[in-house]
Amino acid sequence: MSDCGCEKARLEMEEYLRHELCTGDADAVRAHLEHCGACQSEAHVQVVITEVVRRSCRDEVAPDELRMRVLAALRERH
Repeated sequence: MSDCGCEKARLEMEEYLRHELCTGDADAVRAHLEHCGACQSEAHVQVVITEVVRRSCRDEVAPDELRMRVLAALRERH
């Protein structure tokens, strides 16, 4: 991801936040987030939602279908 704009950053945001990107891609997303308030806000929302769900469901695992629907809905809003 050499030219990391908002579209690319948002497409890879989930993987970035879970530390699943290779170093180069993670560096590009990180650099983009340092200068883009809108993407910083989206990253913050994703982190907060993940933490709230994690705390609420400590002993339960969300079905994959539900997770995908929630992520799709979040992406549609931005």
